[in-house]
Amino acid sequence: MSESVRAVERALDVLLCFTNQTPALTMTQIAEHVGIHKSTAHRLLATLENKRFIQRDQDTGIYRLGIRLLQMAYLTLEQNDLRRLAAPFMHHLCDQYEENIDLAVLDDTDVVFINILEGPQRIKLAAAIGQRLPAFATASGKAILGFMPEKLVRRILDRGMPQLTPHTLISPDLLFKDLNSVRELGFAVSEEELEEQINAVAAPIFDFNGLPIASIAVAGPAYRLTRERMMEIGPGVVATAREISQEITMAAIPLVNSAVNGPRTLGKSK
Repeated sequence: MSESVRAVERALDVLLCFTNQTPALTMTQIAEHVGIHKSTAHRLLATLENKRFIQRDQDTGIYRLGIRLLQMAYLTLEQNDLRRLAAPFMHHLCDQYEENIDLAVLDDTDVVFINILEGPQRIKLAAAIGQRLPAFATASGKAILGFMPEKLVRRILDRGMPQLTPHTLISPDLLFKDLNSVRELGFAVSEEELEEQINAVAAPIFDFNGLPIASIAVAGPAYRLTRERMMEIGPGVVATAREISQEITMAAIPLVNSAVNGPRTLGKSK
């Protein structure tokens, strides 16, 4: 590997240090995480700061992600064909059920939310646009996993199933039983598995090859979105997801987003 390529790789590794759990880091922490000397970390951080990918607090020396990444993230979202195509269907669901509507894609072991509409009865939920959440603990993720080959799902679960709430399914056997139900019903439900007092129902969106690439979900407080209510509206969510899938097929959209391509690649494995 050439030095220039190595430098790019290290710069990207620096950016990847920042997560929901570690949004602010010192130079020492970054150097340790990436496995580089402090002098190298200093040079990389100075370059990233100059380009506004990183911002440094002048008083504390703490680093955070910069405004340039936010600008690029919004550009990525605006150029996402799936997000644009699904928008009117999301508005229809929001009007129909008056709850939050989520659009998510699978990326590695997580789902990434690429669009969220807030319902009229506003409530603070864990999901936010651009946020990553574990697929196994979300209705959005299970809707996709339910239509993927078992071997590939097990590969994802082998990476860990942490207990997020008392209701989280942390046994692969229990989750596969749940995924069997997803295939039978056509939709997935999450009953306080990610966040206590919050439920969701989601259905998969398929590409023109018939592979699961995303999901659309209705999410809300458990006292409103009861299991009975989710069973009642599940078919409507499936119908909406099917309409989006048909639009994708008719448009023959080349979904080049990396998060979208993930399940497509996985789905081709045997």
